[in-house]
Amino acid sequence: MYQYTDFDHQFVRLRAEQYRDQLTRHLSGQLGNDEFRPLRLQNGWYIQRHAPMLRVAVPYGELSTAQLRVLARIAREYDQPSHTVFQGAVAAQNRLGEIQLRDGKAIGSRLTTGYAHFTTRQNVQFNWIPLDRSADVMDLLATVGMHGIQTSGNCIRNITTDALAGIAVDEVADPRPFAELLRQWSTMHPEFAFLPRKFKIAISGAREDRAAIAWHDVGLQLVRNEHRALGFKVLVGGGMGRTPVIATTIREFLPFDQILNYVEAVVRVYNRWGRRDNKYKARIKILVKAEGQRFVDEVEEEYRQIVQIDGAPHTITASEYERVSASFVPPSLRCDRKTADAKIAQILKAAAEDDVEFGRWLHRNVRPHQDPDLRAVTLSFKRLGQAPGDATAAQLDAVADLADRYSAGELRVTHEQNLLLPWVRCDQLAELWREARHLGLAKPNIGLLSDMIACPGGDFCDLANARSIPLAEAITARYQDLDELHDLGEIDLHISGCINSCGHHHSGHIGILGVDKDGKEWYQVTLGGSDGTRLSGEPVPGKVIGPSFSAPEVPDVIEAVLEVYRAQRLGTEPFIETVRRVGLEPFKEAANLARQVLETPEAATA
Repeated sequence: MYQYTDFDHQFVRLRAEQYRDQLTRHLSGQLGNDEFRPLRLQNGWYIQRHAPMLRVAVPYGELSTAQLRVLARIAREYDQPSHTVFQGAVAAQNRLGEIQLRDGKAIGSRLTTGYAHFTTRQNVQFNWIPLDRSADVMDLLATVGMHGIQTSGNCIRNITTDALAGIAVDEVADPRPFAELLRQWSTMHPEFAFLPRKFKIAISGAREDRAAIAWHDVGLQLVRNEHRALGFKVLVGGGMGRTPVIATTIREFLPFDQILNYVEAVVRVYNRWGRRDNKYKARIKILVKAEGQRFVDEVEEEYRQIVQIDGAPHTITASEYERVSASFVPPSLRCDRKTADAKIAQILKAAAEDDVEFGRWLHRNVRPHQDPDLRAVTLSFKRLGQAPGDATAAQLDAVADLADRYSAGELRVTHEQNLLLPWVRCDQLAELWREARHLGLAKPNIGLLSDMIACPGGDFCDLANARSIPLAEAITARYQDLDELHDLGEIDLHISGCINSCGHHHSGHIGILGVDKDGKEWYQVTLGGSDGTRLSGEPVPGKVIGPSFSAPEVPDVIEAVLEVYRAQRLGTEPFIETVRRVGLEPFKEAANLARQVLETPEAATA
């Protein structure tokens, strides 16, 4: 993984020192709330519903075990609010009549502390760190090259990519060097510090898009032209929120060395013409949709001037590309061929004949690798009693130990809010599985219904209309039978607590959106969404089936939808293909019938 330079480390340390000075002045009354707000946001500190929230940047999802252990320490020692703050949060939720206390801890919603939360954009969040301890946390992060710079605000956010980057068997080229170059170019870019709205870039180097690039402000796909030259397909103007839009392709092929110059042209045009009078219409997707070809023409003209007049200042030279790429050389992990072959044969035999659970884990959680001696293994952080994407301090430390023993000290945050070990030797799969199962992280549900995406929702977020976590818990509790999950097959279930779509509900095969209805929590259900993967097909937003449902109704609605799928599918046809083939009407009827039965039980026997 990329090794930060002395400049990088000094930059992060100085930023932490600067933040400490700003915080000290704020706490002493020298900086008011309005003055301090943009300063803390520039470092990833939000003030949420009950306490501050910190978002830590994880560029393109890569973490070292040293970094993971620091995140564990933060969860253990700092993610602890005062007793008054915590009891106030519990009291606020209790007024809704939906939170109980067990041994002094809140249940039903995730109001417990000592957790880290992995996001869909490969970052890490903490929800209970007191503001007066925030500078200590920034100093601690800086010791391992981590920070919260540009994880908030109207700037270019964390660059994301495929969790299998550099190891995927269908890869055209490794996207990580380009993601790192984009990170270096965009960090503290003076021209783009105050864009009309936040700006998100995703990059994919594989034939299958596992980075959901079409749902981003800028999506970059590595391709080769007819001469085998490497370049990018450039998509612009994707996004979710109130107006879900699939990005438009504005360049079919751009030479790879020009990508920084071209993205600068795109962001300049957006910065010049993006709306600043209405935050709901300020994203680049609105500009692209409104201007169409005129937007593309202006980008091309801006790019021409950058190249011809400015001298293409951000052209990626061969030496710079080689320097950055050298940090992504695979670790030397080749095992003894004879020993490995024997162990692999034994593993596969055990999976086929002796242990159904292990066989399922190999099928669902283990992915092929460019190196035939290695595999990529996903650790599932989707379990009953724990919110999707949450990890305790103890789990983080345990996973760091696993990564040191089995993955060359490296791991990745996935788009689906799990952790992936990218360098696992085939002859160590059985040992890893046993240890991961002991930790509760080997559930063979990757890609299945219970491997859902969910934002923190109304338990924490000021913007949320409804809570996501209790709903995720209720659906997870209903679908614990692995036989049933495997029979249902691959289903993307995504839950957002509000229209800002942090849970990516638009792209879910089944999407759930929290809405406000007369001051109460209600939920819309959508079907047929796609993020662009091989199984899901072309990216498309899901469509709403019927009116909104109350929280108690949603699990029954999901069950009714799945019963229609069971009745309508052809053989082993995946859920998303059945939805597209039969249309929404049968699912809509079943969902509404489920509501009627819940409201009037006698209807069930009518």
